[in-house]
Amino acid sequence: MRKCVFAGTFDPPTTGHKKVIDNCLKLFDEVVVAVMVNTDKKPLFSDTEREALLKKLYEGESRVKVVVFDGAVVDLLEKENTPFYVRGVRNTVDFEYENANFFANKKLKKDIVTIYLPAEQDSLQISSTLVKNSVKFKKDFSDYVPKEILPDLLKLLKNKQ
Repeated sequence: MRKCVFAGTFDPPTTGHKKVIDNCLKLFDEVVVAVMVNTDKKPLFSDTEREALLKKLYEGESRVKVVVFDGAVVDLLEKENTPFYVRGVRNTVDFEYENANFFANKKLKKDIVTIYLPAEQDSLQISSTLVKNSVKFKKDFSDYVPKEILPDLLKLLKNKQ
């Protein structure tokens, strides 16, 4: 069985994230979607809220496993018994960032196989930051969030006001 890990902050999950996960399902038997706890970031949504949104997004898809992980991605790969680490890239800035992480991860886990999945043209500008800025300035962000979780996201936002 081929399994991969796709990790991120997912604050909140976007249509871009969904496209990466959907492409992973074309390549792998199981996709572990890991909500990473990053103490350097101040997320809008809690780990539990982000996990719930992703679980709702893939409700009924037994090949997607959503977890929250507090630690290094190489430790998560070990825990999940897979060398395959998938990264979505939108542009050269993403690529440079991911490539620097690749070399650091390779020193920690020699057998890591990092797979870069380029964003499709209609997803190049989509990011969690774009969604959060749209929320902040009261602009429509419905095109950037999967329709399956938009009502849940709106409810969470209403509760935060």
